[in-house]
Amino acid sequence: MTKPEITWADFEKLDIRTGTITAVEDFPLAKNPAYQLEIDFGELGTKKSSAQITELYTKENLVGTQILAVVNFPKKQIANFMSECLVLGIYGKNKEVILVSPAQKVQNGLCLG
Repeated sequence: MTKPEITWADFEKLDIRTGTITAVEDFPLAKNPAYQLEIDFGELGTKKSSAQITELYTKENLVGTQILAVVNFPKKQIANFMSECLVLGIYGKNKEVILVSPAQKVQNGLCLG
C-alpha cells in the first residue's frame, strides 16, 4: 500500500544529508535491538542516532560507512539516549533494516535535492 500523496513543498521541508558513521555502541536499554551511532555531517557537526540495524550490521563494519539521514527532526529521547537525526533505511523481506547510502563516496553534509 502506498502512502498519501504529499506536495513538493512537504518534501522540501526534509533536510536529508550525507554523513559518515564514526562510532558505534551497543544500546542495551532500547526496547528492540539497536546501536547508538555517532555520525559526522561535516559542517553540521556530529549528531547521534539510535538505529535498529543489528541484524545485518556489526559495530565494526559500520564505522566508516556513509549514510543518508534526516537531520531536521526534533531530538527524540529513546530510553536514556537523545537521538538527534533519523538514519534512513528500507525494510527487507524479513523486516531487517538495510541502510540507504550514496553509491559513491561524497563529502559529509551534502544535502539531498
